[in-house]
Parts: sequence; structure tokens; C-alpha cells
Amino acid sequence: MSQSITRREFLKAGVVLGALPLASMVHAHGSDRIKVGLVGCGGRGTGAAIDCLRADEGTVIWALGDIFEDRLSASYEGLKEQFPDRVQVPPERRFLGFDAYKKVLASGIDLVLLCEPPAFRPIHFLAAVEAGTHVFMEKPVAVCPEGVRMMLRGDEIARQKRLGVMPGTQYRWHPGYQGVIERIRAGHIGEIRAAYAYYNAASPAPRPREAGWSDMVYQLRNWLFYTWLSGDQPVEQFVHNIDVMNWVMGSVPVRAMAMGGRQARTAPEYGDVYDHFAIEYEYPNGVRVLAMCRQMDNTAYRVSNLVVGAEGQALMEQFTNFYVRGKERWEPGQQWLNPYVEEHRVLIQSIRKGDPINETRTIAESTLTAMMGRMSAYTGKIVTWDAALNSKLNYVERVRSIDYDSPAPQDPVPIPGKTPLI
Repeated sequence: MSQSITRREFLKAGVVLGALPLASMVHAHGSDRIKVGLVGCGGRGTGAAIDCLRADEGTVIWALGDIFEDRLSASYEGLKEQFPDRVQVPPERRFLGFDAYKKVLASGIDLVLLCEPPAFRPIHFLAAVEAGTHVFMEKPVAVCPEGVRMMLRGDEIARQKRLGVMPGTQYRWHPGYQGVIERIRAGHIGEIRAAYAYYNAASPAPRPREAGWSDMVYQLRNWLFYTWLSGDQPVEQFVHNIDVMNWVMGSVPVRAMAMGGRQARTAPEYGDVYDHFAIEYEYPNGVRVLAMCRQMDNTAYRVSNLVVGAEGQALMEQFTNFYVRGKERWEPGQQWLNPYVEEHRVLIQSIRKGDPINETRTIAESTLTAMMGRMSAYTGKIVTWDAALNSKLNYVERVRSIDYDSPAPQDPVPIPGKTPLI
């Protein structure tokens, strides 16, 4: 991976890796019980653990790990209250600290849920697959190109070991999205001419500083507002809708041109992230996708994907509204299964059948696609796929050696035309 990688080589690698000889299976195939470890016990991590328990009655929570004791304790107590018999985590399997993930992986688990802030995910994922552990991981899977390249190395290991890997891209397991995209590919709206993706929402609130917090602890508690920890909105949140666009187009884009900035969130507690972005992606077939995201209070809300074809349109609006209006019409009802649970069910069933699903490459592609937009907005430059994939931007090294009292990075707010494209 040290040599330059082209977009074609990146896509071709999916075929090559699929042909690797298969190592012995390392999973819970044939066992009624699947022991699950959770790394990252915040709200999303605890939610993922609940979804996993609901997805399969044979799952048990076996180990917990976090860098903050209050989150670990709250997660344990909440899970134990809801699932008293299936949360089997004695004090000796509740791990605290920056090396907690290593202890969770060594605790005898079959499946790990990686739900820490995204900056940690490449390191934790590589450790998990090297340990022969199946993985559910929240999106995004990296915040910098080096992190994406690490995910690709981990993908090779996961394929060799026949490990299941499921990212938290729940749209892909929702019947509304599946039904719309199936019909787009069947030609119901004709040739795709353009598409639009939106994630315009309210802003999360920063957590006030508490006595005794170091600068590093403050940033970790407010990781959403620091690019080195979250990736900023296109990567951390908008990646869901960007992933849908790659799914629709059946490809990654060749280039991105973007703009963005800070208008509403200008105070120091909002770190170095922007509060709005507009990105134009160009795909290999010449189709352009306008992608827009914003985090501002008291503004219009829209979270959707719209695809325009030569003979109609197709809409996918969060979890509520779907239609295909073209040569064929499809407007389903709104009673759906829970996609947050379904993604765990699909993963666990594949493990039990001895044919584990592996979606690492898909989410790595979408994470880098989101990164292209951020990099273009920050610098004011057009960013190609190859330039992003081979970028020397590397936040992973920051994560390797930090502790509670490490000096906190003081990254300036990016200024287009001045911030360099690395």
C-alpha cells in the first residue's frame, strides 16, 4: 500500500482479494451462543449492543471497554436492566483506558462492536481481524486517507480468515432503499441523468467543560467538533447518503469540487469543523451528484436522496418516504422492519451459516468519497479519487500514543485557497 494506487486498481482489488485462498474459519459457527464485546460505550455503542441482542437470541454481551468510566458504567447498567440474563459482564471484563479494546479482544469474544469515535476505528479494526474476531463497526471507518488504507489492509486479513464484517450503514438493509435501487437498476426511470443527496439538520450541542478535564479529555468528550476525531459532517454523518449515491451509481466518483464554511458555529467550543458543505461529485459515466449537508439550528430539515432519470424520478427519504415514478411506479407503505437490528441479524446469520458477509470495502469506498468532499471544501481545490486515496494526510498517528493528559491538537479552521491539499 506504500505505492500510489489508482481508482481502477482500487476497484479491481475487490476481485483479486475475493480470490485469495481461505484460511480456517474463526467464528461461532455451530454454537448457540455468540459472545459479544463492545468497544465504545456511548449512546451509539450502547444502542448497537441493544440492536445486536435484539437481532439474535443467542447473543450475549461478554465484555465492555471505554476510555471513560462514567460511560462504561452507564452502558453496563442500562444494558443489564434491559437484558439481565444476557449481559454477562463481571467487573473483571469491564475494561477502562486507551488499551481497553485490546483487553476486550482478548476476553474470549466471537464478535466485537467497534463504536468508539471514528479516529480510533482503523487501529481497532486491524487489531480485531488480526485477532480473528468478527466485526460490527459504526460508520465512518476512518477520518483520513491513511485510515482508509489501513481498512483495506484489514479487509485483506478479514477475507483470508473468512471473518464477518458489517458497517453501520443501515440504509443498505432497509427495504425502502433496496426496493428503489432495485427498480432504478431495472430501468424504471431510464438512464440516470443526475442525483441529489441531502443531510440538512440541526446542530449537536457541545458538552460544557467540567473541572479536572485536560484539553485532550475535553476534545474527546466533544469529538464531533474536531476533524481529527470525527472527520467533520460529510464523513461522520453525511456518509450515509453519500454511500447511497455510490450504491445507486455502482461506482465511486472520479472527482469532487466543494465549498463550505462556518456561519452559525463560530465559537471556540465548536472546534475546527464547518457547519455547511456543498459538494459536486462526478462519476465515471459523466453523471454529477449534488451533495449538500448542514448542521444549523432553526433551519430547514432535509435528509434524502433523489435520483433523476431520463424517464422519471426516484426518492429515498430517510426511513419514511420512498417512491419510483417513471415507466413503472412504486410507492410502498411505511411499515418497515428496523434496519438497525436487521444489519446485526444479517451479520450474525451469515456467521452461523459459515459464510460470513464482509462489507469492509464498500464502507471504505464511501468513507473516502465523503473525505474527497471535505478535502475539496477545506482547500478550495478539485480533489480526484486517486489524489484522495494517495493523500499523505494522516491523523492515525495522533491516536496511537495519546492518553488523558496528552497535548490536545490545536488545528486551525481550514481556509479555502490557503489550506494546502496534502
